[in-house]
Amino acid sequence: MKIVNFTPQHIPAAQALALACYQEARQACPALPELSAVPDLAPFAQNNLGAAALEGDTLVGFLCGLSPFPHAFGSTDAVGVFSPMGANGAIPQDRAKIYAALYQAAGAKWARAGAVSHALCLYAQDKALQHQFYTYGFGLRCMDAIRTMDPIPCAPCPGYEFSLLPKEETPSVYPVHLALHRHYRESPFFMNRPPQSEEEFLQSAKEENRLFFAAKREGQLCGVLSVSAFGGETFAATGHAYRHINGAYCLPEHRGKGVYQNLLNCCLSTLKAQGVTRLGVDFESINPAAYGFWRKYFTVYTHGVVRRIDEKILETY
Repeated sequence: MKIVNFTPQHIPAAQALALACYQEARQACPALPELSAVPDLAPFAQNNLGAAALEGDTLVGFLCGLSPFPHAFGSTDAVGVFSPMGANGAIPQDRAKIYAALYQAAGAKWARAGAVSHALCLYAQDKALQHQFYTYGFGLRCMDAIRTMDPIPCAPCPGYEFSLLPKEETPSVYPVHLALHRHYRESPFFMNRPPQSEEEFLQSAKEENRLFFAAKREGQLCGVLSVSAFGGETFAATGHAYRHINGAYCLPEHRGKGVYQNLLNCCLSTLKAQGVTRLGVDFESINPAAYGFWRKYFTVYTHGVVRRIDEKILETY
């Protein structure tokens, strides 16, 4: 096997390989939509941050990344590189070994470009591949999940009301937005991502045409679920029949009573009546509340793994 720079001549074979990997993931997660193509890989050939694995003249794997960006995860001072879904792939045979060689080459490029946070999106079903990155110092951080619109089984929740909030009530959600960001800072989450101002929050909600589903008790807001047509970070999280959860929080005193299960069912039934066929969510595995809840009712199809390399190594590159 030979590792070379990822160039435009590798794009057709790489896109075919990426599509084959996606079809493999669909076998483990049938809720994923059927697709006949993956996004164009031309930008990844232009930034010179990728690597390709060849057996003779045949492409057997590739690993590319987005150009370096500051403040990785929106809560650090680290410069990061991220390889999204579809920007990496390998044949099933010796996949972990192929990726190990690819990261050794691509990781050097990422460090040379000044990135100390290295992240990759891997398909969730490939445990051997994830173990390979574990041995290279990576840990699980983010997960993408999806479901169809069938209701989830749950008992009724007496004393609570569940509904789609009218647009004029959007300002009432802002205190919940602040509570969610306070939750981000707690152990073991430890993510200090600055919250939006109220003006910024209302403007982004308008621009993204967000829908806010609310749980109320005696007229008081106690849980919110925010949904947008703007997709997540994977190419499967798109399309007119797909919606994405981009915010969710329940006040602590109302947890454990089935409130959020009923709120999710309200969301599912409302969106299904609008012609939506799939609902997705992405979340951090380091958030125990999110990790416990979403995995019960959605099928995880990607694992985002991340490594923070030693900053002083940049002095030698």
